[in-house]
Amino acid sequence: RRWRVSGVSRAASILQSLHSAHVHHRKPRRLLLYRHGDRSPVRAFPTDPYQENFWWFQMSGLCFLNESYIRHEILVRSTDVDRTLMSAEANLAGLYPPEGQQIFQPSLKWQPIPVHTVPENEEKSRHNMSAPHWVTPDVMEKLRFLKDFGFQVLFGIYKQQEKSRLQGGLLLGEIVKNLTKMALFFLVATQHDTTVVALQASLNVFNGKQAPYASCHIIELYREDNGSASVSMFYRNDTSVPPYPVQLPGCAHVCPLEDFVRITKPFISDDRDKECQVPSKGRDRQVIIGLALSGCLLLAVIAVLLGVICRHKESNRNRGYHHVINQEAGEES
Repeated sequence: RRWRVSGVSRAASILQSLHSAHVHHRKPRRLLLYRHGDRSPVRAFPTDPYQENFWWFQMSGLCFLNESYIRHEILVRSTDVDRTLMSAEANLAGLYPPEGQQIFQPSLKWQPIPVHTVPENEEKSRHNMSAPHWVTPDVMEKLRFLKDFGFQVLFGIYKQQEKSRLQGGLLLGEIVKNLTKMALFFLVATQHDTTVVALQASLNVFNGKQAPYASCHIIELYREDNGSASVSMFYRNDTSVPPYPVQLPGCAHVCPLEDFVRITKPFISDDRDKECQVPSKGRDRQVIIGLALSGCLLLAVIAVLLGVICRHKESNRNRGYHHVINQEAGEES
């Protein structure tokens, strides 16, 4: 099973399961990095019968709306059920409070916005998006394998540590800073599957599979009475079981903070721009000056060559008619 619930409910579910899975006498600091929930497709393949205009929501994600209601900008649809109709109306009331000419009653911070619906039987037919005949379980399994393999190539297999320093190592570096400073008790970050996998690859705990919707990587920091600190990690990609304990290679599941920092250091870049060979602003200026000087020097050389050629031609033109000696006959012509 995969989560398809709100972020608040997801976080509450995670915390409840963690409480039962890992009991500790000190309140931990927690970091939750989870992938967003289920969504509409990013894009459709050319022969897909359900192209972008079929979906209610924009395929590439959320779009930015104006603060004021513009009827050509938004279309709201709801099923023909009281609770969904009321939810749509309540959301619109909060999303578009009237402004300026939209205010028809000064004491009423509301404006009417249409909510469209269709009969229940038509609604069911619209949602019955059956897959093409060629989409068999075997095809889907092959696609999953290829998707997982793509993640393995992107984040592992070849020079994993070097790649991790420039991928998930950037996020890992910020996490380590937060752990060592012990600044926050609870940090939640909602990201993409690539972000979750990149972090796991930099920790060397990636299981080789794409992070499913709403999967969550949890990092806990415990502070003991004697001042020492330890780090534990969990991964939840299945709501039917408690989060899986994740052990950092080279350390116990309850890993001392200083060991956690030491083991992860090779996967964290100290200077990403330098490692990526991104030129600095000062270096850009030096390159521009160098190119300008080289261009001026090249123009000077071209000018000198043109001058020599012109003088040579002028010299030949000034010679005019002259005698030529026939060396074979020894005579002057």
